[in-house]
Amino acid sequence: MDRDAILARIDNRASLDFLAQMVRHKSYSQTEGERNLAAFMAERMRTLGLEAALQPVEGVRVNAIGRWRGTGGGKSLLFNGHLDTNPATEGWTVDPWGGVIDDKFIYGIGVSNMKAGDAAYYCAVKTLIDAGVKLRGDVILTYVVGELQGGVGTLAAIRHGAKADYFINSEPTDLMALTMHAAAFTFIIELTGVTRHLSKREEAVDAVVAACDLIPRLNAMTFSGAASDEHRAINRVHVGVVHGALGKELHEWRPPQVADFVRIKGSGRYAPGQTETQAIADMRRVLADLERRFPGLKATVTPEHLAGRPIMPAFEVPRDSRIVRTMNAAYERTRRHKQPTGAITPPGFYGTDAGHFYSELGMEGIVCGPGGRYNTMPDERVDIPDYLDMIRIYIQAILEICEAH
Repeated sequence: MDRDAILARIDNRASLDFLAQMVRHKSYSQTEGERNLAAFMAERMRTLGLEAALQPVEGVRVNAIGRWRGTGGGKSLLFNGHLDTNPATEGWTVDPWGGVIDDKFIYGIGVSNMKAGDAAYYCAVKTLIDAGVKLRGDVILTYVVGELQGGVGTLAAIRHGAKADYFINSEPTDLMALTMHAAAFTFIIELTGVTRHLSKREEAVDAVVAACDLIPRLNAMTFSGAASDEHRAINRVHVGVVHGALGKELHEWRPPQVADFVRIKGSGRYAPGQTETQAIADMRRVLADLERRFPGLKATVTPEHLAGRPIMPAFEVPRDSRIVRTMNAAYERTRRHKQPTGAITPPGFYGTDAGHFYSELGMEGIVCGPGGRYNTMPDERVDIPDYLDMIRIYIQAILEICEAH
């Protein structure tokens, strides 16, 4: 059966219904719901004839791992996606767990991040199996938990032996080919000034005023050591938390006094080849300049590492890699124009589990999935044509990498 005949067998309605079933699982991160969804995915993979099992992660948390074994002699391809979701926020106009489908979108919490990607590679494999396709190489489906805790599920999968010649991570990129993304880190800055009563404000060193001067400079930063302009383009700093008052206890009951302490918390992004050590050193230089502008101010920055939680590393793959060329060709056949490829933003600022396959195993892969433009917002949704096209592209990638016969 040729490629076009296989693609014609995609059942659009059944593919949407399967994604809706996934959405109806309330799989908040670190809850029983994510375990229930993992069990559902393992059971559905078994119905296709895949070898499938629940794999321990931490506590009662589990991944669902499936393998479609080839006959031998072909390259293997691993798909990776997480099942855990963020919580639903205020402002929804549809049921976040209803799996609502209209003529344009499918809605639900986590449908963009990233159940549509998860469902797309399941449906790609199902279409191929239903068509009677035989492959030389293996296809491995990894449905992990804990991406929102730094990728603990994918690291567990790797340590249990998950590996292939190539991988596709289906985080939402609006079907663009993400070949590089940043590493993520969190930092804490403390500014210590000198307090006085407002009547003697001229004698004080106002930590709040210093913070107001500092924050725009931080948010405009890029880091040293970038290998290229493209690498530098995914450098970013963002301040998300600011507390200022009196003393490290941040007493708020004496507003007539000049605030002598501010604690700032933020996040940074740096490219492959750059390091957190370099980034923190660059930030220290910015703080040294702040101290010169505000004599008497003391400023410190420290990275924040949560105990037992990994940091999302950076990811990069050459644009001439076979997996990139394969996805580019499949996209162009499907959409009749070239696939946007590179360190595309906003996805280039993401942290994804692709970084773990890259840093732990040196695997060549790509980040490419449906969803993105309506991600992490009320009425989170995915364009139906994007979801169905992603299934088509994944099918073609499997046929190319794993070699049908």
